[in-house]
Amino acid sequence: METQSPFSLLEGFLQKLPLPNLQPPAWAVNEAQRRVVLLLNHVLMQESEAMARLVRQKGQVMLVQWRTFNFKLLATPAGLLDLAAPEAAADLVMTMTEESPWALAQAAIRGDKPAVRIEGDVQLAAEVNWLVEHVRWDMEEDLARVMGDVPAHTLSQMAKTLASTLREFLAKAATFVPGQSAK
Repeated sequence: METQSPFSLLEGFLQKLPLPNLQPPAWAVNEAQRRVVLLLNHVLMQESEAMARLVRQKGQVMLVQWRTFNFKLLATPAGLLDLAAPEAAADLVMTMTEESPWALAQAAIRGDKPAVRIEGDVQLAAEVNWLVEHVRWDMEEDLARVMGDVPAHTLSQMAKTLASTLREFLAKAATFVPGQSAK
């Protein structure tokens, strides 16, 4: 007998609510996209090989989309990213196929990559795949610059413990069968 996650029940309930189609203002979307680009560039600048790979793709435009959200990234000659003009034609389109925000959050917490449909330039797709596989943000190092080594390490360990506990909880919740005792 297959059981449903309690999160899927909650999501189904939320989707049935007659809420108006709320859209953030264009300026807020643009500012959020700029912050994402700044974060991506910060992470890329910590890995010279990543920047070298992006230099080879300069001028290429990548469209990232999920549901109604999307933004275009441009590979710059410096090996970084910038927002592309809205009218720029995309050389690579990456569409997250999972529609459910709950399922995406659960997958992210488990450490799984979301399912993505990729269309367009094969070489650019290979470079983006390499970036996803090899470039990681060392958050602890960035925190250490701001607050010192010991507090940064402590905060990082707490975050790892919280993430591990949350993963265990989600794994148990996914296998929960009503009427059975918890182990």
